[in-house]
Amino acid sequence: MTYEKMTVAAARKAESIGKQIILQGWVRTRRDSKAGFSFVELNDGSSQGNVQIIVPKELSNDETDIKAVTAGSSIAVKGLVKESPGQGQATEIEAQSIELIGTADPATYPLQKKGHSLEFLRSLAHLRVRTNTFGAVARIRNRVSFSIHQFFQENGFYYVHTPIITASDCEGAGQMFHVTSLDLNNPPKNDTGKVDFSKDFFAKSSYLTVSGQLNVETYCCGLSRVYTFGPTFRAENSNTSRHAAEFWMIEPEIAFCVLEENMEWAEKFLRRLISDVLRDCAEDIDFFNKHIDTTLIETLNHVLTSPFVRLSYTEAVDILQKSGKKFDYKVDWGTDLQSEHERFLTEEHFKSPVILYDYPRTIKPFYMRVNEDGKTVRAMDVLVPKVGEIIGGSEREYRLDLLEERMQEQELDMEAYRWYADLRRYGTVPHSGFGLGLERALMFITGIANIRDVLPFPRTPGNCEF
Repeated sequence: MTYEKMTVAAARKAESIGKQIILQGWVRTRRDSKAGFSFVELNDGSSQGNVQIIVPKELSNDETDIKAVTAGSSIAVKGLVKESPGQGQATEIEAQSIELIGTADPATYPLQKKGHSLEFLRSLAHLRVRTNTFGAVARIRNRVSFSIHQFFQENGFYYVHTPIITASDCEGAGQMFHVTSLDLNNPPKNDTGKVDFSKDFFAKSSYLTVSGQLNVETYCCGLSRVYTFGPTFRAENSNTSRHAAEFWMIEPEIAFCVLEENMEWAEKFLRRLISDVLRDCAEDIDFFNKHIDTTLIETLNHVLTSPFVRLSYTEAVDILQKSGKKFDYKVDWGTDLQSEHERFLTEEHFKSPVILYDYPRTIKPFYMRVNEDGKTVRAMDVLVPKVGEIIGGSEREYRLDLLEERMQEQELDMEAYRWYADLRRYGTVPHSGFGLGLERALMFITGIANIRDVLPFPRTPGNCEF
């Protein structure tokens, strides 16, 4: 007899009824009936739901003891796909043979059939993907990552791999991880007694990148539409639910593009990610809507269909100051808005996504274009309900004199950024871009409140396990 190898996701579909198949996966549960046959719930990661295996009592013998098929063990099943009489499942599998591949001692296997807290599961990052929650996160992360590439490729963007090791600080904040090959127990010293990094591998101080933006701008000024999508790092000693030391960033850069067009790109991009997930990960989204945030689907559909309000920072400050609402952080022109302010604008005042623009120059990085008023820059932040800022971007300062003025303002090493300034010396053009943190987007799309639960292996202060 010929058996077709099949995933659990495929075996759960009604069109598989009548097929002789092979299934391989991990056991979620097993229960035994008084009549002698057993019910095994099997999952291979291909779907949120399990498939039920009916194991006749004659299959349990000295070669395959059904009692050894416990939660966490791996098995291979040959059997017939049948219509299920049970509710909530189209099919079930009548086992004809069952092979125990890997055992899991029920006395020590930590993922038994009971509820586990997300905090507990963080200590089991090597096993937690076998749970409903983290299997769903992984599938949605995969779908979003694929959608990112699809969106940009379909719109004529080129994918650029920017360096992970860099000598420049894109944000000018100094929160960077040092990369060195020096012997830290006995580093070479210069005449002033400081560490002599000229003896290091790169002959200078080098770091893990906080952003690929500056590098991808160079390719923008030759290929017109580009994007980078890769890991970035922040040595920020912050233990909040929204910060991690290692995360993934998507950063498109568009030549001959001003701020208003940049806003349109960001809006289209975000809508595309949401629509793809709602269409292709419906079962996983339903799970999150039921167990994590009961308003999730409503929120996603609201962002998908609502107009994105365009609002200047100055107008936003005025609205917040006149709102009569008591905020934890005071709102003053010239200070950065906090999440509570952003959420008020999206959830209470406008009840729609908001794109804020024209921020004070003093709170934004050197590369953002200065407005004619001299006080604000052509920055933008896309705000959504429940999260606040989800995308940040700007029109870049393409005028050499003003770029150098901004660099001096922020006390940057002019020589270290000479290559960046060269883009303004040779064929400068208006250009714009934005950044989306993949994990911030996943938190919004899944309703999960902690960034540690949308990263496969979170790196946070004091934690570099697995």
